[in-house]
Amino acid sequence: MATGLIIHISVGTERRTEFFSQERIRIGSDETCDLQIHAPQTGDVRPWFDLENTDGVYRIVEFDDKVGLKINQNPIRRYIAITDGDSIAIDETDISFSFFSLENRSSLITTNRDQPHISRFIEDAALESASSAKRDDAKAFLREFVRELSREISWTTKLITLVLVLGFITGVLYLGFAVNNELREGRRTAEAQNDVIKKLEEKLGQQTDQIDELGKTNKTLIQTVSLAPNLRVEYGGAVCLIVGVYDLVDKRSGKVLRYADPQAFRENPYEPMQSEEPSQPLMQPQIGVTTEGNGAPVEYDFIGTGFHVGTGYIVTNRHVVQPWEEDDQVKQIMQMANGRARLKKLVVYFPNFGQPFTLKVRQLGPREDVAVGTIDPTMLPAEIPVIPIDTDSDSATIGKTVVTMGYPSGPDRLLAMIDDAEAKSINQRFGNSRQNLINFLAQSQKIVPLLTQGAITDLDTRRIVHDAKTAEGGSGAPLFGQSGKVIGVNFGVFTESTAANMAVPVRFALELLKKAGWRSPEEIQKEAETQVADTDSSTPSVQN
Repeated sequence: MATGLIIHISVGTERRTEFFSQERIRIGSDETCDLQIHAPQTGDVRPWFDLENTDGVYRIVEFDDKVGLKINQNPIRRYIAITDGDSIAIDETDISFSFFSLENRSSLITTNRDQPHISRFIEDAALESASSAKRDDAKAFLREFVRELSREISWTTKLITLVLVLGFITGVLYLGFAVNNELREGRRTAEAQNDVIKKLEEKLGQQTDQIDELGKTNKTLIQTVSLAPNLRVEYGGAVCLIVGVYDLVDKRSGKVLRYADPQAFRENPYEPMQSEEPSQPLMQPQIGVTTEGNGAPVEYDFIGTGFHVGTGYIVTNRHVVQPWEEDDQVKQIMQMANGRARLKKLVVYFPNFGQPFTLKVRQLGPREDVAVGTIDPTMLPAEIPVIPIDTDSDSATIGKTVVTMGYPSGPDRLLAMIDDAEAKSINQRFGNSRQNLINFLAQSQKIVPLLTQGAITDLDTRRIVHDAKTAEGGSGAPLFGQSGKVIGVNFGVFTESTAANMAVPVRFALELLKKAGWRSPEEIQKEAETQVADTDSSTPSVQN
């Protein structure tokens, strides 16, 4: 039969029981000990005492005097036999060891009944399973343990357990039946609710359709209200002020035509002269020009509006870049003096840019009042946006909202947007030269297009009539539709009716642009993608 020693260890609040079956047991804080105690109050690491089995009795064969060991509160000595219930403690610490022999009955705990025959079997099986590393022994121990334990349970306990199990099963079945009834009733209720929900969904669908219609109407209203501000932010920087100067020269010799009358040095030679006598009527000066003498040259400046459509192309009116064709007095002078007009200067100013850009006329509309010019694309700042052109023939409809953006009234309107004192000061400095005034306004970043909104009142194949207010200087301005794209080019204003401003449909400008070599941003992007694809397909593959 197996023998061994059971040791109950107490270290502070920690309790533990260990079983040892070897012949010699070493206890201490050293790593070589069979039972190691790691506590700060033990001091140096070393063995404390050794126990050795002699004829089935464990005795103290070695101990360290410095540890302060006591057995049953008495000094420890060598070869003292360890009996059941003996206790070894260390002075001034909370470390103690209690010993119990496996062979002997407990001397501290006794009972008045005989030990059942199974207790020895369990004891032996436990010791054998503890000393064996085989899993089969442990399984055999558990199996025999359960079998013997069932023998120890009384019939009364078994009956009570059976009743409890049957009651539990009955309760589970009852709960299942109740839950099933609840689920069935819940399904019937859910079906009724689904019918109600379907009817509500149908009503909700009808209301949703109505809300969608209202939403579309509101969206249209919001787009109409926000159309002008959005266009100013998106494309205000692409609407340019066109400024030009032209003079008259003789057709045959090319010499500059000059005013023969000294009174022509006035700012406007065609303004009637004021009579010295108040009672005398105003006299119209005689119109006379010549190529001789030192008189002032016949020279005029003009302004208008244009807009950038990409890669340096500017769209405007024909009469903006050739104003002499629309001026009856200039035509009369050219006819009388056999002269022709010569364009001396044609530049454009963009918002937020102080320097002008030279504009070259590329195409003129043979019938419609449109023209196309270009600026050097290498000199064009990348910040200037591109205004899109609406190619949808149905985009212009009577009643639809339109927005125009240009420079009506030229620098006078720009000055009107400035503080009165500042405008007066600027006028005093540059009022005698409109070109110098415009240069100063550009450098001061005060060139900003005027934006007005209206609706289309009438149209035909060659005209779009609208009531978005504009004035002289607004010719050539883009007319935006509700899509946010250009549908026309402003060219005329009826001063007697504010609802009769006219624009040329943008398709006429589109024809001139294509003749001039312009390509839309979509065409440029498609061509770039094609070139990239061709480059990828023509690149030879590298073989290892």
